Amino acid sequence: MATQLIDEAVTQGSSKTRACEVVGISVRTLQRWSHQTDDGRKDRQQNPQNKLSDEERHAVIACCNTPAHQSLSPKQIVPRLADHGEYLASESTFYRILKDEQQLNRRGREANAVQREKPAEHKASGPGEVLSWDITYLRSPIRGSFYYLYLFMDLFSRRIVGWEVFNEESSESAAVLLQKISLKERLRAGLTVLHSDNGSPMKGASMLATMQRLGVVPSFSRPSVSNDNAFSEALFKTMKYVPSYPEQPFGSIEEAREWVNRFVLWYNQEHRHSELQYVTPEQRHQGQDVEILAKRKQVYEAAKARNPSRWSGNTRNWQPVKSVTLNPKNHHEKEVKLAA
Repeated sequence: MATQLIDEAVTQGSSKTRACEVVGISVRTLQRWSHQTDDGRKDRQQNPQNKLSDEERHAVIACCNTPAHQSLSPKQIVPRLADHGEYLASESTFYRILKDEQQLNRRGREANAVQREKPAEHKASGPGEVLSWDITYLRSPIRGSFYYLYLFMDLFSRRIVGWEVFNEESSESAAVLLQKISLKERLRAGLTVLHSDNGSPMKGASMLATMQRLGVVPSFSRPSVSNDNAFSEALFKTMKYVPSYPEQPFGSIEEAREWVNRFVLWYNQEHRHSELQYVTPEQRHQGQDVEILAKRKQVYEAAKARNPSRWSGNTRNWQPVKSVTLNPKNHHEKEVKLAA
């Protein structure tokens, strides 16, 4: 049937290679079939010779359910049996049988791992739609004591929209800072999402009450999953790896604030962001990136016109980034790279 379908497709103008791809075979297989009466493929053996008998399977299950073994994993059970001169099956066979019997769970008092769903997807197509924030440590002169940098960023432009350095982690301090940001950035009630991790300042009563009053929609990462808040993590990495970041601890909280202020000015107004087609966060936030990237395209097109031999194809893509997605659900969607 396959060869007949391929012959009909080739007669109607299709290539033999494409027809074979549709059927699910290679051209070499088609050539081999043309010289023999059957396809020559071996049937799969449904019952392997080393398959355990019913009695052996029952012995494995009974062994796992004995009082001495009911709290142990197969990796612990099999060596113990060997120490007593007994072998029933391999560890992988133990696991396979327990799975078939729906007994493959955490053995002992440890609770089963909780499967937590990925946070909801949020897409930012303009400033003020999705914000992300987190807290990072800044070293102080006292060993074991730190200053705490609260940093809020706009995902669409990567612009730092608010920051402050405090002596402690506090939901009240975060709430005051969020209120200042809401006034300065003119956040619209019900249209702004604020994403963070699950720290106590993020989920404290003062912070949640302020978000509800301002109409800011909360979004939280899964516990112990840093990738859910990767934009803020990437920003902190950029901050702590710039050449100007001090090697020694900050002498005082005022000194830490002065340095962070200089960094924020540089990051927002001078730093060309790799995921924004190398425009600054401030240019992106103000909508200037479209004109800047259009001029760059003209420069490249003019360079190509002057010396076409240096260009093997199209010029560099300077199209503006249309939107940024936080925690995309679709596996096939190209995820935004987070290098800052």
